[in-house]
Amino acid sequence: MIVYLLLRETHAGSDGEDKMDDRLPYNEIIDVCLLAGKIMLQNGAETSRVEDTMVRIAAAFGCGESHSFSTPTGIIFSLDGMHPASKLIRVSQRSTDLHKVTLVNSISRSISSKEMTPEEAYLRLKQIEKAGMGYPMWVQVFAAFIASGCFLIMFQGQWSDFIWSCIAGAMGFSCLLYLHWLLEVRFFAEFIASLVVGLVALLFVQIGVGSHLDTIIIGAVMPLVPGLLITNAARDLIAGHLVSGLSKGADAGLTALAIGAGISAAFVFL
Repeated sequence: MIVYLLLRETHAGSDGEDKMDDRLPYNEIIDVCLLAGKIMLQNGAETSRVEDTMVRIAAAFGCGESHSFSTPTGIIFSLDGMHPASKLIRVSQRSTDLHKVTLVNSISRSISSKEMTPEEAYLRLKQIEKAGMGYPMWVQVFAAFIASGCFLIMFQGQWSDFIWSCIAGAMGFSCLLYLHWLLEVRFFAEFIASLVVGLVALLFVQIGVGSHLDTIIIGAVMPLVPGLLITNAARDLIAGHLVSGLSKGADAGLTALAIGAGISAAFVFL
């Protein structure tokens, strides 16, 4: 009799665990984790942060074992347990919007505090993904205008060249934004934008309003340099994400090569 009761309690406990496990919305949790990782990866987050955020979200929803593998072009995420499942998502477009990364991190903290269900988190992430949170084009061009002159001074340029570096940088960055919007050819926009910077700087020096060609070009070309990409590549390599670190480093290197080629092409007209 005692053995029967013990077996019955064990069986009931096992059924309770199965029912509790069945109540976990595995597909919804995976969708939330993948969408959060996709938004972060598309908007400039490093790979280690993407993977850590996805694992933390899964753990907050009650999934003890989860695995994430992220590269710059895709994410694989899987859950272990009574109903193991895995999904893959492609990441084809990447830009820089750290505000979206911050919003995803805040949602992750809300999930960890048990303030959101998977359905609520997924809807909120969808809103963030579709929202156009980037600055207007004129604001970006104006920021490049100011930054170009400030970089010129930082590299010990002359104040007399400040405005000319600003104009060259703004024109080059405007060209970059327009070509990114018009075409989807990698590195072509950076090449043409740096070519425009070099030609405008040469024009200012040849007509006599600019004095130091090198510092004008250096200041004007700095807004085109992929600084965040280089930083993320270094951080991924340090964190042990060799595939992501090397691929981002190669991307940054090719971008820098395109910028250098554009400046070199401009010197043909010298």
